[in-house]
Formats: sequence, C-alpha cells, structure tokens
Amino acid sequence: MDRRRLLLILAVFVAIIGTALVFLYVQGADKRASDKYADTDAYVATTNIGAGESFDSALSSGKIALHPVPQNVLDENPGYQTSTEALKGKMSVAPVFQGQVIVAEQWGDKVTAASSSLPIPPGEIAISVNLTDPDRVAGNIQNGSEVAIFVTGELTALPAGAGGAAADAAQSTQSTRLLLPKVTVLNVGSPQPPTTSTKTADDGTQTTEQLPRTLLTIAVTQKEAQKVIVSSKALDLTFGLLTTKSQVKPGPGTSTLVASLFR
Repeated sequence: MDRRRLLLILAVFVAIIGTALVFLYVQGADKRASDKYADTDAYVATTNIGAGESFDSALSSGKIALHPVPQNVLDENPGYQTSTEALKGKMSVAPVFQGQVIVAEQWGDKVTAASSSLPIPPGEIAISVNLTDPDRVAGNIQNGSEVAIFVTGELTALPAGAGGAAADAAQSTQSTRLLLPKVTVLNVGSPQPPTTSTKTADDGTQTTEQLPRTLLTIAVTQKEAQKVIVSSKALDLTFGLLTTKSQVKPGPGTSTLVASLFR
C-alpha cells in the first residue's frame, strides 16, 4: 500500500512539473512572438529621395522621419537607423523610395555613376522637363513611353533683308513645329506645384486657370538635349504619345496665320 501511494504521489508530482514546463514554454513562445512583431521606432523615407541628395537635407525637408516599424521588418533591413548621428553629412548613393527603411548602406560620401537606376541607353544622357497635364497627354505618358516632342512659340524664320510689315507679321506669329520625332521617357515623376495660365479674349476678358505640372525624364543625345533645354527655357514644349503605327516627320510647322492653318 505504501508503495502504491508513493507511486501515486510521484505521478502527481511529474504531472505538476510537466504542466509547469508547458506553461513556461507557452509564455516564452508568446514573448518571442511579441518581440518579433513589436514595433520599434526607426527612420523611414516618407517620399522618394534622389541619388546624391544629402541626408541632412532630406531629414530637414521631412523626406525622412521616425515611424514605428515591426521588428521582423527591421531584421530584414540590417543597418536600420534609430538615430540621425551616424548619417549626418552623408548623401544617398542610390535612389531611396517612399516607404523604405533607412539603412546605412544607402548613404555614403559620394555617388558613383553606376548607382543610377534609370535605364539610360549607351551614348545618351537623361534630362528632365517640367510639363503641364495637357502637354503630357493628360497623364497617359508612363515610364518607357515613346513620345514626339513639339515646340510652340515665335518660330517664323525671316528671309534675308526682310523688314517692314513682313517682319512685324512674322515676329507676332505663333507657330508649332516638330522638334524631335521619337524620344524615350525614362521616368514620370511626382506632380509639382501648379502653374497659373492667363488667357485674354478678343474683348479683353481674362481667364485664369491652374495647371498641374509634372517632371518627365527622357533619354536623349547631347545635341537633342541642347534642343530640348533651350526650347524649355524660351518656348513651350508638348509631348505627343507614340504608338507602333504613329507617323510623324519634320516639316515647316503650323502657325496662327490662316493660310498655314488650312493648307
């Protein structure tokens, strides 16, 4: 009888120990899971940051801010930053996109040419122009689109020795001509602050409207870049979206003169 009682007591003791061990394991698992998914304040890009932009500038302009980030996400981003001290004076060596965790390897003392993420064709360069919605096909131009570039302004060429009424008419005539027949759009940027456009009717009535603007980055040769840059400074640019069946070719252009409009 004493032996049976002893075995019973031992069984109860083992059961209690087992239950305690299971409880401790479950508690530890809960803590490990909680630690894994607990939020930690770390620096995150709140908007896109271009290659070569300084950390100090991005921070002061609000492009970088502290946000709660799950620990398992931070574990996948070694070198994440919880303070600004280590990156002061550094610049981004490659583009940093909105929502990315800021990590040390994104920042350095200089930018190398290889850090560009733009697919610039060999022998060409990338430049950006700022266009209103109507001048970029109302937002239908996307990364990789091919466009024809038109220029509008006082483009009338005067014959040698021309003057008087002919010169006055030519100088006051607005014309549109094809500048470049085919250009690749590398990137469509974020909308910029709108520009104000005012039009005056024949009766003197003025109409003012706000036109949103967007930066478009294109791939061009040096000569093409020079044409686009000078045109964007002095005249108005319009992009026309091309398809595989589009047909565009250089020509004399079209002016506001009636003969030009209807020929």
